[in-house]
Amino acid sequence: MMEIGRTRFGLRLGYTTGSCAAAAAKASARMLFSGEEIPQVQLTTPAGIRLCLEVEKITRTADFVECGIRKYSGDDPDVTDGLLIFARVERLAEGRVEELCFCEGQVLIDGGAGVGRVTGPGLEQSVGQAAINPVPRRMIGQEVSQICSRYGYQGRVRVTISIPEGEKTALLTFNPRLGIRGGLSVLGTTGIVEPMSEKALTDTIWLEMKMRKEQGHTYCLAVPGNYGMEFLRDVLHIEEKDAVKCSNYIGEAIDDARILGMKGLLLAGHAGKFVKLAAGVMNTHSRQADCRMEVLASHAAMAGAGRETVCRLMDCVSTAEAFGILKEKQMLVPVMKTVTERIGFHLSQRAGQQLQVGAVVFTPEEGILGKTKGSDCLLERIRQEATRISEKG
Repeated sequence: MMEIGRTRFGLRLGYTTGSCAAAAAKASARMLFSGEEIPQVQLTTPAGIRLCLEVEKITRTADFVECGIRKYSGDDPDVTDGLLIFARVERLAEGRVEELCFCEGQVLIDGGAGVGRVTGPGLEQSVGQAAINPVPRRMIGQEVSQICSRYGYQGRVRVTISIPEGEKTALLTFNPRLGIRGGLSVLGTTGIVEPMSEKALTDTIWLEMKMRKEQGHTYCLAVPGNYGMEFLRDVLHIEEKDAVKCSNYIGEAIDDARILGMKGLLLAGHAGKFVKLAAGVMNTHSRQADCRMEVLASHAAMAGAGRETVCRLMDCVSTAEAFGILKEKQMLVPVMKTVTERIGFHLSQRAGQQLQVGAVVFTPEEGILGKTKGSDCLLERIRQEATRISEKG
């Protein structure tokens, strides 16, 4: 593995599946047209970082050359780290039709085993095409075209990207939710993986919401994670496929819905996260802010709680412990009423005039603890749209 640099926090950078695919395609093309076997290949990423990567598992026949480049994610916790990304390059007979391939000049690009296929609208590829994103496609096309030019080959070539462990690994990613079946996506906009980057998660929220909009949904339901999904299924009786997972990025989910022209967005989340929204905190990850006890204690004080109760709330470690105190003092209902009202205020401030936004706050133990104004209406519209779109097609 090649260490290519570190972030300002000292974390090692990696390189994307797109960079691996382009490097493998370049190496295979060079071996196909030169007849030589090369142990390493150089590639300049769109970020301007130059890679020198080891070529593995070379297969050569009279018709094609295939080789692999091993994915390296640096210090990013990426499930694709260590996977071999293969590219097979072969000359293509004139007149041969390749309907689902991508065309980059004289280079036709497709996915093989372990590369996912798009099954629904809303992504950057058409239905049936391989999940190879635009920047990796351009990288592959440019690198292979340059090799063809160097060796004087003017005909067409076919590049097939495959990831032997891709189908199994894809089950650990968002691909099944995005309607990408059979494998991984070949990704990357800079060619470089930045550790702990939030961009991949926020990009996925955007894609999920964009897909729903293109399927005809104008009202969207978003949940942070598994608690929310279980609540949808068991309490609201809504299927998981009808919701977008937004993780901790509540503010980004609202922004995406507004930019996409959605009419309404309903958020359903565990009180342990959503209490923070009452303080205007729109990223609910603990490393961003933890104002849960301050929110509950101040609202308890507004409801008439004495100094001792407020101090006990401030000393709590979990919202479950705090809710226990509020129940003991018979204050849970009034406190959550004003907390929920404040959540509604901050959500509306973020959403602006064009987007209706609401929230349902719950815990598995207490059930629904609060609903912002208009949330029941949003929920009904989401259900009606889901039914209509399901019946239509």
